[in-house]
Amino acid sequence: MTDTSLVAGVFEAQRDRLRAIAYRVLGSHADAEDAVQETWLRLARQDPATIGNLAGWLTTVVGRISLDVLRARRSRPEAAYDDQLPELVVTVDDGPAPEDDVALADSVGLALLVVLDSLKPGERLAFVLHDLFAVPFDEIGRILGKSTDATKMLASRARRKVQATGQPAAARREQREVVQAFLAATRHGDFEGLLRVLDPEVKLTVDTADGVVVVLGATKVAAGARLSATAAARGRDVLVNGRPGMVAWREDGAPLSVMAFTVAEGRITGITIVTDPARLASMDLPAPE
Repeated sequence: MTDTSLVAGVFEAQRDRLRAIAYRVLGSHADAEDAVQETWLRLARQDPATIGNLAGWLTTVVGRISLDVLRARRSRPEAAYDDQLPELVVTVDDGPAPEDDVALADSVGLALLVVLDSLKPGERLAFVLHDLFAVPFDEIGRILGKSTDATKMLASRARRKVQATGQPAAARREQREVVQAFLAATRHGDFEGLLRVLDPEVKLTVDTADGVVVVLGATKVAAGARLSATAAARGRDVLVNGRPGMVAWREDGAPLSVMAFTVAEGRITGITIVTDPARLASMDLPAPE
């Protein structure tokens, strides 16, 4: 492929797909746009004659860029990300009424993003590219620097974690039990009890008035004073994007926090806490019990 205008046309035809891949891998519209722009810049520096399959080449490049961004986040977990948290849909956790169906349906895509955010970078990329965009395992393996069999194992592990967050009534009860065990351990200062229910690589995301802060690892999460103060608050059980959660209120009736948990294979892999008053005020929250 040597015609410059033809190459540009193929890229534009692929832009929406590349943006969708990057967004599902990164969970951030801004980061996804940056990844697509960087893909275009790399294409502009490449000799088109050396590219046999341009669509496949673009997928590989945007995948590698997205993977680099994920790994960079892991290396600086305390950094704040303004575009990190998706919209949260909160519903009462007593079985959906007919009028809740639309809200729950809207939350499905948001819930998947949050679940994906609890996966390791390699797992997330393998799952997104294969299960959501049908990229062959051998191509994904080249992006990850792994064999095809190892890539299949990564995707399979990610798939099990995603499926474990499904919301049939029985699964939701089991997840709620894990969350209640976490909250009880928090209220009693039971550090060992916290470690038993937290995944070793659990990710805590706190949305405060000062920005979004990310903390990684069971030890840090269990020891977090901010988490303890919020988790110990009395509140009402809810579903947040279809996952177990809790809303707490202040004595004056103003919302104090919204918490959401991602549970996979009997352990909490992700916790999201919103304490930013402006964001809480913008959310459609149920009334206190």
